[in-house]
Amino acid sequence: MRTTSRVVLATAVSVVAAAALALPESPKPAPELARLDYFVGRWHSTGTMKPGPWGTGGPMSGDDDCQKMPGGFFVVCRSEGSGPMGPLHGLGVMGYDAAKKLYTWNGFNSLGENESAAGRVAGKVWTYTGEHSTGGSSFQTRYIITEGAAGSYDFKAETSQDGKAWSPVMEGHVTKRSDGNP
Repeated sequence: MRTTSRVVLATAVSVVAAAALALPESPKPAPELARLDYFVGRWHSTGTMKPGPWGTGGPMSGDDDCQKMPGGFFVVCRSEGSGPMGPLHGLGVMGYDAAKKLYTWNGFNSLGENESAAGRVAGKVWTYTGEHSTGGSSFQTRYIITEGAAGSYDFKAETSQDGKAWSPVMEGHVTKRSDGNP
């Protein structure tokens, strides 16, 4: 019996070892994901919401804390801010779809919005496009980020009914915080 037990144990160990060697390697982040490192850190934004479907418009400001998710595939941003519609809290996730060769954005906020967009980067300009529905109307969205001096960028958001004529929704400036505050 002892010999049989040893043979069974040796066979089991060999099978497990062979199976482990046959497992595919863990996926590695696409090289394009390194570009998202620009957004990692704590940021402060100021800007202006334009009058429109979201209200009368006015000043807005906020703070974001963006960190790389373990594994390196996503940058997760937690946001707090205020504007013409009152306080706003959000969660945004940036990534890269290697099959489509597009950057991705998925966001959720305290107004009940769930947004997604796909983007490209050319030099220092990021352009994300998506679709949004509110009050029974659907429209296209475009969010443009222009990297500035180290640790800053400008942004503008626009909407369109036809993808040709774009109307401004908001614009502003974002600066990386160096004081360690959120």
